[in-house]
Order: sequence, then structure tokens, then C-alpha cells
Amino acid sequence: MTQPQHPYDSGADGRQIQLETHGLDVIGDADRKGTPRTLFWPWFGANVAVLGLSYGAFALGFGISFWQALAAGVLGIVASFLLCGLIAVAGKRGSAPTMVLSRAAYGVRGNRLPSAVSWILTVGWETALASLATLATATVFSRLGWGGGTETKAVALLVVAALTVVGGVMGFDLIMRIQTVITVVTGVLTLVYVALVADHIHWPTVSAVPAGSTQQFIGALVFMMTGFGLGWVNAAADYSRYLPRDSSSRGVIGWTTFGASAAPLLLLVFGLLLAGSSERLSEAIAADPIGALTTILPTWFLVPFALVAVLGLVGGAVLDIYSSGLALLSAGLHVPRYLAALVDGLLMIAGSIYIVFFGGAFLGEFMGFLTTLGVPIGAWCGVMLADLALRHRDYDEGDLYRPDGRYGDAPVLPLVLTVGATVIGWGLVTNTAAAWLSWQGYLLGPLGLGGRSGQWAYANLGVLVALALTFLGTLLLGRGRVRAQEALPPSPAPAPGMYGA
Repeated sequence: MTQPQHPYDSGADGRQIQLETHGLDVIGDADRKGTPRTLFWPWFGANVAVLGLSYGAFALGFGISFWQALAAGVLGIVASFLLCGLIAVAGKRGSAPTMVLSRAAYGVRGNRLPSAVSWILTVGWETALASLATLATATVFSRLGWGGGTETKAVALLVVAALTVVGGVMGFDLIMRIQTVITVVTGVLTLVYVALVADHIHWPTVSAVPAGSTQQFIGALVFMMTGFGLGWVNAAADYSRYLPRDSSSRGVIGWTTFGASAAPLLLLVFGLLLAGSSERLSEAIAADPIGALTTILPTWFLVPFALVAVLGLVGGAVLDIYSSGLALLSAGLHVPRYLAALVDGLLMIAGSIYIVFFGGAFLGEFMGFLTTLGVPIGAWCGVMLADLALRHRDYDEGDLYRPDGRYGDAPVLPLVLTVGATVIGWGLVTNTAAAWLSWQGYLLGPLGLGGRSGQWAYANLGVLVALALTFLGTLLLGRGRVRAQEALPPSPAPAPGMYGA
């Protein structure tokens, strides 16, 4: 791969940044710009957050060794972001948001179900990221003796929310600029952090961490997948839709996967070394994933660290709030895109207030959230990937908005596959740290996997099973439907008023 360009190279139109008015509509040829290399910036900027360091402690928390955690992390990160890259191809082939392109598989109104799940997932992610940024700021201020209590948290949350909401409301052009700045600033400051705390690594201690079972390894692998790429698959085409149709599919896949994976892979390795060197630090990360990382820093670097932490988390939250607004529109809300993003911003603020001021331990609830929603999103991803693989032509733009068009209104097959795979998947996952999820794992006993307390209880097989079931089911049973759709002549272009369908 060659060096990634700035998003406005190769096809820049010289426009000033302005409020994006595009919602669910197809991006016209005049507005398509850039090359696959431009995808590096939003994906790298959204995943360069120092939260990646904390995933080292999360992975070791499954009771596995450094080498097992490293293998689970590398495989989980790369494989899950490769799924994002594959789905991003749909964006340049259809030039519409991810959850609109999903209508080709689910039908125009049948797609409202996965759109609603996608919306919940992205709102949850942006809430988690905003909360972490707020808690990290409060921890830094407390160490500096500048406060750190309720008032500090309130101001920090206000600043984080303002940055996130403004980016999400303004839309694509501003997001691309923001992500470029975040990429450079956080990249440099993260390297400084690594240099400053490198002496806290003790390889003999790290290498002495005992190995875990196969089931524990699989649990860590699934957690890494849901924490990284599977948290983004439902938004993977939202940025590639701006690329020209003749853009290289291989380039779209490669730059999306590379841009999204590069920072998490480096951060994971260092995070594993830090967490493996200190059990106390590893336990502290579970309660405050970002703030705990400040405890080993010299005082003079605390303010720069707060900057890199907040910017990195905001980078991810901005992409989430943009895509959550699009998912909300696809779920059936008929308002302009920027108002949908604003609604999501208000929900993010409300959720962050609860987590920051009233919530308990972060990690247990976070893992429960990822695993629970990872099952239906994995099921949707399987349908989407198989449907995309079966297609030999670009999407018919007009029929993506017509319930009586070739894609249908609410076809039974994909909905039955998704709901069925989700029910099976939830029966194969558990999370005892989140009391509200105690009902899960109901198939572990009947299937001879040891029940909710057996060795397979924490492997969270349900995510992988849901993805595999829907992928194979769509490949085997959906081929005729796709062939019939592609045999039809092109439909008329959608009228402007149809985009809210």
C-alpha cells in the first residue's frame, strides 16, 4: 500500500466545510470524491484511542497467558475489521448508508429491525466512549489537585458531548477533517506515553502468567471481535459511499482493514505488557479503563495524556453518532439527518450522566453490552456478507426505497434467520458480571456444554454461531432470490421524497 492521502486529495472540490444535508439518499456522482486511501483517516482516527491499551487487561482477565491473549487480540482485531472492509465495498457499489444497503437483503421495511439494533449499538458505543473520556479527565484533574469531583466531571462531560455532537451534526466533511487532526495528535502523544511508561514493563512477570484453556482463549477472541470490528460493521459503508463507483474494491477492503487495525494492534501489545506486569494495574483498569493508565505517568504529562485520551475517544464517538443518526432514520424516523444525530447526542448525554454519576463497575456492564448486542449484529453481518457475495451487479438505487420493488417489503427468510440465530446465540453466551443478563446461556446445559458455570460458559460462542448460521443460511437459501432481483431491468431513479422510506 502507498501512503494514504488526505481525504480531499484526488478529487477535492475546494468546498468549505458545511452542514451535511445528505441523509438516507444516494450520493450523486458530483459529490463522490477521493480514493480508497482516504478511508485510512476516519478508520485510524476512530480506533487510535488509548482505550486500546486497556484491552490488554481485558484480554488477560479471561485467565489466559500473554501469548494466548496476543493471538486472540491479533486474530480478533484483524478478522473483525476485515468484515468491515468487506461490507465497506457495498458503500461504493450503492453510494448509500450501510443500513439502507441492508434493505437489499431484508426488504425496505423488514430492514427496520436490524436498523433498530444497529441504532442501539452505536448509541451505546458513543455513550461508553463519552463516559470514559469524562472519567479520564476527572482522574487527571484529581491527580493534579485541580478537583476531579462532580463539578469537574460535569464540565468534562459538557466539553466531550459538545465536540461529539457538533461533529455528528455537521456530518461527513467536518468528520473527515476532525479525524485527520485526531490521527496526528493522538498518534504522536500515544508514542510519548509508551516511551514514558515503558520501564513499568517486567517481562519475567508477564511471561509467568499461566496459560488458560481453549474455552478461555475463545472467550477472549470473541470479546476482541465484538470490542473492535463487530462494533463497526453496521457503519462500515457510511464513509465508502462517498467514493466513486469505479474505486478498487480490493483497495476499499485493504485501506479500511489497515486503517482500523493498525493502532489497536500496537496498543494491544503494549497494553498486554503493562497489564501482565502489574496485577494491581490490571484490576484498576477494570474499574476505570482510561484513568487507571494515568497512575504510572509523571505529573507533567498528565495534561497531554488527558488530551490524547479525550481526542481518541471523541474520534470514535463522532463516527458513532453520525452512523447512529443514519441508523435511526433507517429504522423509520422521518427527520433530517442532523436532527437525528442531535437526538442521539441527547441520549448519549443522558446515558453518560448515568454511567459517570450513578453507575457501578464499568467493565462488567461493558462486556455484557458488547456480548448481548454482538449476537444480533453478528447475525445481521452474516446475512449482509452472504447477500453481498451473491451479487454480481451494483445495487438498484431506486428499489432500495420502494417496498414494492425488487428487494421487497419484508421478506421472511432473512428475518427468520436473524431472529433464529439471535435466539440460539443468546443461549450460548453468559456474563455474570452484569446481573441483568443472567437469563442468557440457556442452551449451554441442554447442548452438553456444562451449563452456565461450565468451561464453555465464558467462551461466548453465540456471537460466532449467529454469524455462521446466517451467513451459511443466506448462501444456501438466498441465491435464487438474488438471481431473480438481478435479472430485472433497472428501475427509475428515486424521487427526492422517497429517501425517507
